[in-house]
Order: sequence, then structure tokens, then C-alpha cells
Amino acid sequence: MDNRIKQYLYDIEQSIDNIELFMATVNSFEKYEKDKLIKRAVEREIEIIGEAMNRILAIDESINITNARQIVRTRNQIIHGYDDIDDIIIYGIVKKNIPILKKEIAEL
Repeated sequence: MDNRIKQYLYDIEQSIDNIELFMATVNSFEKYEKDKLIKRAVEREIEIIGEAMNRILAIDESINITNARQIVRTRNQIIHGYDDIDDIIIYGIVKKNIPILKKEIAEL
């Protein structure tokens, strides 16, 4: 595997760890929605994950990561559509998709 891909995978792994740390005390959507600091921190880490994924795909489009293109699109939505971010979608990504991504990254 290309060393650049390994670095980007490591960056994704670090962002996932940060999201888990930020969300450790968040036990409901309502708590997430009310905590602007946690929301912004999680969004930033998702941006990093999306950018790293974009760079990985530029090197190897065949990388076996579920929804790789959707991860990049989510990053773009957060950055370019900052005024239209749906908290429930981000919360759902954190609860449902991040654990899957974490497992796939560990396997790679």
C-alpha cells in the first residue's frame, strides 16, 4: 500500500478517535444539538476524514471503504453548505457510519 494512503488512513483513524472522545459524554441527540462546541468539533473531524478520503481516492479509486464518495460529499456539504448542515444527519453519521468506518480503517 502506498505510504501516502497509510498516512491518510492514520489521519482518519485519529479523527475517529477524536470524535469518539468528543461524543463520550453525549448520550442523546438533544444533548448533541445543544452543545455548539461539540457539534463544531465533530464537524471539523468529519471534514478532515472527508479530505483524507478524497486524497486516498485520488491515489487509488479502488480502495475498499464503504461509501467513500459519500464521505467526500459530506465533507463538501459541511464546508460549502455550512448554513444548511442538518444536525440529525451528522449525529446519525457519528452513531451509525463512524463505527463501520473505524472497523474498515483498522482492517486496511
